[in-house]
Amino acid sequence: FQGVLAHHTVQSPPVPRRHLLSLPKEPPSLAKETIGPYMASAQLLGQRTAELHLALASVPDDPVFAPEPFTFMYQTSLYQSLRGFTIRTLQLLRERLKDIPEELRDDAQRVLDMEKSIIEHYQAIRRRKLSASRIRTHGDYHLGQILYTGKDFVIIDFEGEPARSLSERRLKRSPLRDVAGIIRSFHYAAHSALLRQIQLAPRPADDLPVLTQWAQYWYIWVSVTFLTSYLENIKQAKLLPDDPEQLQIMLDAFLMEKAIYEIGYELNNRPDWLKVPLQGILQLIEASA
Repeated sequence: FQGVLAHHTVQSPPVPRRHLLSLPKEPPSLAKETIGPYMASAQLLGQRTAELHLALASVPDDPVFAPEPFTFMYQTSLYQSLRGFTIRTLQLLRERLKDIPEELRDDAQRVLDMEKSIIEHYQAIRRRKLSASRIRTHGDYHLGQILYTGKDFVIIDFEGEPARSLSERRLKRSPLRDVAGIIRSFHYAAHSALLRQIQLAPRPADDLPVLTQWAQYWYIWVSVTFLTSYLENIKQAKLLPDDPEQLQIMLDAFLMEKAIYEIGYELNNRPDWLKVPLQGILQLIEASA
């Protein structure tokens, strides 16, 4: 952001409107130039995340850690869980609509109006057998759980989501849930930096539209770099579908689940931050249309 303003780059970048999995694996030169060394960090983090999941799936003779294939029964159960969780959270949003910041109400209403489309997103989970496996995962994976040593990343806090029971935390799930957590965390990172930058900007009203576009540009290409590296390093384990359509169905479901979770969290803790998950849901629906 500072570089954009310092060089008087008032032109918005070409922000892709396509799904992350459909974008080129090699980021454009503009992304490499402006994002700089963090692209290498995202690539390394994708590798380390894959290695984490490979380690958690590496003891096939221990039933507590052995990978288990998806079944129609599990997929139906997963769908019901996602559907129920979403309905409850959106009902909470509906009840508190008048209490959230006025500038966020239009986006909130748009998300509420899309409830049927969001549920339809989940429907794809149970329409056919998915060639995927469930493993023990981190369970509460985001950038706050990662330490940077100056050369590498160390992953911490393996107790799972504190709000869940111990038995729930031990359940085997798709490793893509952890992946979705990091991608959503990139979205938060871009937005938090944007808020800080706007507070310091001499002309906030003039700079906000352009910097918002740059935030989205950063988020997309960092996410693509992370995701590409992760998928390349995890493919040997055969934990994820080879079929791109199945892969997208699963990733979309977990990204949506994470953004819905964030709505509930922000309603209860930081209503001013609701913009981040609301925009995340709207963008996911748009990219999948």
